[in-house]
Amino acid sequence: MKASSPIRTRWLVWTLIPAAFIVFAAANIHLVYVAVTSQPDCVPHLKEAGAGEAFRAAKSAC
Repeated sequence: MKASSPIRTRWLVWTLIPAAFIVFAAANIHLVYVAVTSQPDCVPHLKEAGAGEAFRAAKSAC
C-alpha cells in the first residue's frame, strides 16, 4: 500500500477541522433557537400550598 502524501494529509486536516467546527456551531445555534422560541404547554399541578402531598410550582405562569 502506498502511504498518503503529506500534502493530502494536510489538506484533509485543514478541511475536517473547519467542517467539524461548523457542525458544532450549527448544532449550538439550533439549540439556542429552539430554547428561545419554544413555549411548553402548562402541565397540571397543585395551585395552592398544602393541598395534598404532590409537588407544586414555585411560581406558576399558567
